[in-house]
Amino acid sequence: MTPTTETISNFKIRTRSRNYLVYLIIFMGLVAVMDQYISTIKSTAISFIIETYGISASDFSRYESLYLGSTFFIFLLNGLNDIIGRKASILILILLMGLSSLGIVLFTPTLHLFMIFYTIALFATVSNMWSIPVSEESPADKRAKYVAIVYIIGLIPLQALLPPLLIDVMGLDWKWMYGVMFVLMIPVLVMWLFMRETGRYDIVKAERRAGTRKTHLFGVGVINRRDIRYIAIAASIWLCWLVYQFFYFQAGYYFMNLHGYTLGQWSMVLLASLVMAIIGGVSAGAIMDRIGRTPAFIGGCVGLAAILVVLGLGRGWVLPVAVATTGFFTSFTYTWIVVYVPEVFPTERRGACMGWTTTVARISYVVGPALVAVVLDAFPTMQWFWVTAAVIILLPIIIIRFANPYETKTHELEEIEHKR
Repeated sequence: MTPTTETISNFKIRTRSRNYLVYLIIFMGLVAVMDQYISTIKSTAISFIIETYGISASDFSRYESLYLGSTFFIFLLNGLNDIIGRKASILILILLMGLSSLGIVLFTPTLHLFMIFYTIALFATVSNMWSIPVSEESPADKRAKYVAIVYIIGLIPLQALLPPLLIDVMGLDWKWMYGVMFVLMIPVLVMWLFMRETGRYDIVKAERRAGTRKTHLFGVGVINRRDIRYIAIAASIWLCWLVYQFFYFQAGYYFMNLHGYTLGQWSMVLLASLVMAIIGGVSAGAIMDRIGRTPAFIGGCVGLAAILVVLGLGRGWVLPVAVATTGFFTSFTYTWIVVYVPEVFPTERRGACMGWTTTVARISYVVGPALVAVVLDAFPTMQWFWVTAAVIILLPIIIIRFANPYETKTHELEEIEHKR
């Protein structure tokens, strides 16, 4: 397909060829693989962490609450998108994830050193920067689908496949569950060389040079009231989802420590959950483009809450079935975040607005682990632990009903900017 152009403002934006879009989706998908893997491998690693460092599961959550407070500074990383561009920012993101993963293998003889490198790795993953390039380069009627595909690629179930291979077959230390992401970083860096700056960001640069658009640092002086409103809406919903996620990450502990599953057995359950997560992401992208972002998200929250209650109160074969279904709805609801949050903010300050959104949402990185520790101590057998998680994931529905955010389905980014 031959690239075409369309006029926006006084400059022309290049519509990318189909081949480039395929490359970009695959490349950003692999960046998302690193992000999702590092974010979720804790579900399996936590049993090894608490054994290696001689702490309890609730103690580890308390340490997380302390260390992950540093993620409040994520606006510094996200804001680079508007300062140095999407391509250079993605390079920094890749290096942060890959090098910190290697650091966990080489430099963590103590719990506190582990928590430092663990925090750096998680700091990078909270940015969701990989969603920006595809969102900006996609046609409006396929934006949710394309961003969802990137997210789905990120759900390739390495978290279930690699730990048994690395530990049981290859005999490596459990820390290589993290270190393997350094290995993946190398081909991802090669792919980065072929990335182009997004057309919309090129327009912003041209307008800044022409003096028709202000240069800003982390959004200061250009973020307006509408931006602040959507930062508040998106951050509060994201915060609830992230607090829920800290509960979700205790599933490995729930199955291996409380129900006697081996690493191999749990990995099979996790694999089923991740396969269902892929199906959930595919479904969410298609449904959001068809019926809208908001109704799809609300339906996902209701479904997730219902299955969490089953996970807590069920017994026997119901438990692995429930956690697999939980994977579907966890992915389904998160797709709203990766689609809606980038598209609702203007191009010139998209990185900054996403940065402030993620910064506010990262209150969850203090509240979430602290709440998990309290609920684990209150319900050590974890039945009502999962019911508590169900209540948390219903809170975004209340937020949406009161805030009534703008529906972005099939609208161009420039139209969203002016009508939201």
